Amino acid sequence: MPGIVIVGVQWGDEGKGKATDLLGDRTDWVVKFNGGNNAGHTVVVGDEKYALHLLPSGILSPGVNPVIGNGVVVDLEVLFAELDALAARGIDVSKLRVSANAHIITQYHRTLDKVTERFLGKRQIGTTGRGIGPAYADKINRVGIRAQDLFDESILRQKVEGALEQKNQLLVKVFNRRGTTVDEIVDDLLVYADRLKPMVCDTGLLLDKALDAGEVVVFEGGQATMLDVDHGTYPFVTSSSATAGGAATGSGVGPRRLDRVVGIVKAYTTRVGAGPFPTELFDEQGDWLRARGFEFGTTTGRPRRVGWYDAPITRYATRVNGITDLVLTKLDILTGLEQVPVCVAYDVGGERFDEVPVNQSDFHHATPVLEHFPGWSEDISRARTFEDLPKNAQDYVLALEEMSGTRISVIGVGPGRDAVIVRHDLV
Repeated sequence: MPGIVIVGVQWGDEGKGKATDLLGDRTDWVVKFNGGNNAGHTVVVGDEKYALHLLPSGILSPGVNPVIGNGVVVDLEVLFAELDALAARGIDVSKLRVSANAHIITQYHRTLDKVTERFLGKRQIGTTGRGIGPAYADKINRVGIRAQDLFDESILRQKVEGALEQKNQLLVKVFNRRGTTVDEIVDDLLVYADRLKPMVCDTGLLLDKALDAGEVVVFEGGQATMLDVDHGTYPFVTSSSATAGGAATGSGVGPRRLDRVVGIVKAYTTRVGAGPFPTELFDEQGDWLRARGFEFGTTTGRPRRVGWYDAPITRYATRVNGITDLVLTKLDILTGLEQVPVCVAYDVGGERFDEVPVNQSDFHHATPVLEHFPGWSEDISRARTFEDLPKNAQDYVLALEEMSGTRISVIGVGPGRDAVIVRHDLV
């Protein structure tokens, strides 16, 4: 049975949680392999709406085993607040497992994130201020705190001491902020140790055994391809590997165990934070698209930047991730447009680029070459087969499929769990 990777194709917020939820009744394990609580999934189950920030969305599906992999950075306060909130609504959260190698976000990570972003002034990246970047920086600098460290106070204290030697110098001498003490950080983390310990294990071994047993494992990526630290619009990116390759490194499962890569793409494009966005709309159409699609961050509440579908980005993501199937979400949001524009290429100083320019400066100055498709006015929210869609909506989907370099297997036509058209099975 397959290991299935789910990744965002654009700049995040494409509806990855819904895709994971769609696989729920045939999925045995769902693994979050990157990121932290700087991004969110919104999943609608019946009349209930769930906003998840740190937990894998598979936790909402009965019978699914949720896992937080080693590639995730974990804010323990957020983790237990989310678990308690779900438990209060009757969701079973007892199966959650957390990698012993997952790194922990501390108080000083959050503080540094906020003051560093302010210090950048006009060069701000658009971080959420939740300590994600500084926690990953400590991981790479080999001064991070891992989940397993909380169970040996002596080791924990040594690691915090090592991290604070530099952090306090920065906070006090560069940012004019109060330093913090080792006791303060250690005491804050140890509050969670007893509750965390039963959840922590060698999750890579656990997942490998599950795949050996023929169980379906879904690897759920946070953020998206264009926010990947290597392959995204650097430096306006996240701090982790949000592409399919990150599923292997962020979970401890070998890449040969991954059988299918499902890319999630909106029928238009959005992003949050700073950075280039060729199809961005600044007019009334942009306001209409944002309001109709309710494009506000699940985690931050920030209004998202909005624009038309970008075919070169989808082709790029298909290549970088090895995408086998696309899930096209929010097609219903475009209902009512007389014409639906699609970016088919870029113009950079009079030169046409059919693919994403390798030079970031070119991409920053790119303007979209648009092709317009006839729109539709019919309500498509009850469509459950491709043939149920109006002819113009069908043509739009088929055109995107041809431009994107891989098949569109699922189409989202509404926010509900069942508001989908399945053209090809994902399992």
